Amino acid sequence: MYSVLTQYLSYLKHEKQLSHNSYISYERDLQKFVSFLDENGVLQWTQVHKHHVMKYMNVLQQLNLKPATVSRHIVSIKGLFHYLMIHDHITFDPTIYIEPPKQAKATPHVLSQEDISAIIEQCSSDNPTGLRDRAMLELMYATGIRVSELVALNVEHLHLALGFVQCISPSLKERYVPIGQYAKAALENYLQNGRQKLLTEKTSDSALFLSHLGTRMTRQGFWKNMKQIAKSAGVEEVTPHMFRHSVASHLLENGADIRVVQEMLGHVDISSTMKYTTLTKQKMKDAYVQAHPRA
Repeated sequence: MYSVLTQYLSYLKHEKQLSHNSYISYERDLQKFVSFLDENGVLQWTQVHKHHVMKYMNVLQQLNLKPATVSRHIVSIKGLFHYLMIHDHITFDPTIYIEPPKQAKATPHVLSQEDISAIIEQCSSDNPTGLRDRAMLELMYATGIRVSELVALNVEHLHLALGFVQCISPSLKERYVPIGQYAKAALENYLQNGRQKLLTEKTSDSALFLSHLGTRMTRQGFWKNMKQIAKSAGVEEVTPHMFRHSVASHLLENGADIRVVQEMLGHVDISSTMKYTTLTKQKMKDAYVQAHPRA
């Protein structure tokens, strides 16, 4: 069973070209599932039946995992059995009538424009790391790019004269996103007065954002810095993805076309962008209730 699983994981990595994080999730989920089957005396893929998968789902739910986590496990398993079917390892798919648990749609947590300004203004302009942090935050708020896209940027991905940044999504899709004057100014300041001072013999020639060691900034390093900056600004609850949520919400609040926002954020499905319209409608309703004499 493990040899076929290895083949499938190789297929996901090299043919489906999953992002590193997605690949790790699939690998971890499926290895746990195969271990479960092994413990229950199921040693061949042809021996797996619907009740085995249902029992495993029940085990996951008993661990008090979030519905989204259980759903991810089931989606991983269904994908595996689809692969087994089309490659003739099995003659029927035991997961065909199994659906992942329904998830409650969480409302994205959005920062106010005042909170974002306070966080950005907290960055020091007296040292290279402060200039770097401000450039990263300004760029994230200007474009709504994912933190993984942010730290993966190279110097050549910036087209400041044209007012664009070139982003590569986790699925390796390329898009060009406009940046405003604040982000452009912060990036120019960082390139002229910050990045040069962070360069060391360890530095990749192309990495845009550098750590204090001169190496490419990591997601974890940026997240750690962001928490400290936000705390200094008096904003306790903040994550890099909240900046992305905030960009979408603020754009739609101010009349941006939803298709433009979809393209800017790199959403494959517009339903991912539609969730932000709920926030703007709620704000409209709240304003109406507070201001209309007959509300």
